[in-house]
Parts: sequence; structure tokens; C-alpha cells
Amino acid sequence: AARAARAGTTNRRGRRGRLMTKGAADWLQELQDLGIETPLRIMNVCGGHERSISSAGLRTIIPANVELVPGPGCPVCICPEEDVYEAIQLALNEDIVLVAFGDMLRVPVNVPRREPRSLEQAKAAGADIRPIASPTEAVRIATEDPTRTVVFFAAGFETTTAPVASMLAEGAPDNLLVLLSGRLTWPAVAMLLNSGKPGFDALVAPGHVATVMGPEEWEFVVADHDIPAAVAGFTPDSLLAAMYSVMRQLRDGRHFLDNCYPQVVRPGGNEEARRQLDAVMEVVDANWRGIGIIPKSGFALREAYAAHDARQRFRSYADASRKRVGEMPPGCDCAQVVLGKIYPNQCRLYGQGCTPRKPIGPCMVSDEGACRIWWSSGMRENEWAGREKDTVNG
Repeated sequence: AARAARAGTTNRRGRRGRLMTKGAADWLQELQDLGIETPLRIMNVCGGHERSISSAGLRTIIPANVELVPGPGCPVCICPEEDVYEAIQLALNEDIVLVAFGDMLRVPVNVPRREPRSLEQAKAAGADIRPIASPTEAVRIATEDPTRTVVFFAAGFETTTAPVASMLAEGAPDNLLVLLSGRLTWPAVAMLLNSGKPGFDALVAPGHVATVMGPEEWEFVVADHDIPAAVAGFTPDSLLAAMYSVMRQLRDGRHFLDNCYPQVVRPGGNEEARRQLDAVMEVVDANWRGIGIIPKSGFALREAYAAHDARQRFRSYADASRKRVGEMPPGCDCAQVVLGKIYPNQCRLYGQGCTPRKPIGPCMVSDEGACRIWWSSGMRENEWAGREKDTVNG
């Protein structure tokens, strides 16, 4: 038993060294050498992964039978319209300073043209709205002017919600409130898998989420659905290693959860971050823009932190009519993009009025949104426009 344990430790160390020393070209060669010719669809959940894949041009060098499908890993894209609308109305109608992560300022909502349709436009209309990059900036702004109420519109997944929980656990200023729109990543993937038509054969799981929450969060993909999964970092070599892992699992018929980001991902994740998340927040059913209610997929402040809950302090500006499933601007197919049902350039509005300069849908706003990433990487052709042109020419 002792020899087996030592051998297991040696094998793990050897594999960790192999993952950390092999370059992208080496992994690409190993991936090619697998010789798999059947069509495969691999979903990469994270917007950061999609950005790395597109900027490195990985789709152009992997085998032609392999499709990389962007998934629901953009917090800006899935933040419910009613939450953005509530933040806009709060900033316009109350004497507050509203702070939010920069990308959130440009997310559009459906309102008449005469009304501000984003936090950016509300700021132009006179509201005191400021972009921030971290919760520490929110604390600084509140501390510098204790006479003003500061509301932090905190939208994001586990990696950005955990620092918000830490901010409150460590003692935020009394004048700092939180308008929370936090989400967990894995329930959206679980929803796709439970639908019976997930649209992918293997999963590349987000390394930053696994760093906080632990890779174990993704074991259900294998245990419940017999689909291979691998946690990846954000460099081409880590992503190609994860692709190689899941493709080899499919070839060998032996499916498991692989950690291809051992540099930072450890079993159990970050124990202190998880402890603070659990102390400050509870997990609740939550709405996802374009998707609808996903059970146990959102964060809410616990009663002990009600004094910092903007929804408890101010009258509600929520608009129940905005909770319709699939609420997107007319003609916008962001919901289908988020769910991995279509590629960004298959959206009817992609490049046809919807561009990073003038986004119509949320997927064109954030640098983690698939549409914005594809556009920035040089993909400017809209498949719908091409079909219409062929129809005319035909």
C-alpha cells in the first residue's frame, strides 16, 4: 500500500511537471496524433477561455472535425435585464453614488428611446455613476465621503462575488450598500446537460472558478452525464492540454475530470474564500438573461448583512415585466449564443447594427462576451447576411 501511495504521488508529480513544461506546439502535436476523425463538439464555458482561443487562433489549427463551442460564461451577458434596469433607476432617482464594474455600464435594456437604456446613458443624464475595477475601490469611494450613500452594483460569477463577500465579511463602511447580481457558473451547464440536448461531447471547465470553488464542482459532468471534462487555464498550452485530455478520454472510453491547470487549481479550492462566501451569502434560485430561472444558481445576502443590502434600504425599482424568459432586444440572438446553440456570427444582428461601438445585445458589450470577442478577433462576416445575399443572387 505504501509503495502504491508513493507511486501515485510520483505519477501525479510527473504529470503536473508534464503539464507545466510542455508548450502549445507539443500539445497540438499530441492532439493531432490522437487520430480522431469523428465530429466532436467541445464546450468552453468561460469567456476568458473564448478570448484566449480566439486571440490565439486555436480554431484554425486544431483538427477540422473538432468544434469549440462558447458557453454561458460571460456574467455581463447573463445579468438579468431587470437588475440592470433597477440599477439605472436607483441611480437616477436616489441621492447615491452608484459604482459598477466597467463593462456593466454599457449593457443595454429595452426602454423607449427617450429614456436612458444603459448605466452609461444614465450617467450622461446626470446620475453619479462611476466604473470600478475591484471592491476595494468601492470601499475607498465610500470611505472618502461618508456623507454619501454608495451602492455597489455587483454582478459576476464566483470569482468576482467572492471578493464582494470578503469586503462585507471584513467590515464594509456603513454607507456602502450592495445591489447584488451574483451567479454560480456550474448550474447553467447542469441545465444544458439535463435538457437532454446539451449540444457538446466534452467540457473545458473554467480554471478561475475552480481556483476559488475547487475542481470538484465539475465532477457532476462525468458522474451524472458520463461526459469527459477538464479544467483549463487561460494560455494556449493549458487549453490545448485540456482539449487533448477530453479527446483522449473520448477515444479511450474512460471519462473523468482532469485538472490541466495544476499551477493554481487545488482540491477544495480556496477554503477562506469559500468560507466567507458561505458566511455572507446564501444560494438561491436566480434568473439568467435569455435563459430564465435556474435553480440554486444565484447569490443573495444573508439576513445578517441586510444593513448593506440596497434592496432592503431603498424602495423597489424592479419591473416585474422585465422578467420574461429570453428577454433580449428585438432580433437579438444573444440567448442562443450564450447557450452554445449558435455561433456569434450566426446572430441576425451581428455586425448588422450590433457592433462593439454600438452594442444592441449584451454579448457584444463585454470583453468576455462571445460576440465582442469574435468581432475583436476579426470575424466580421455575418452568416445571415451571406444567406440573404445568396438568395438575392440566386
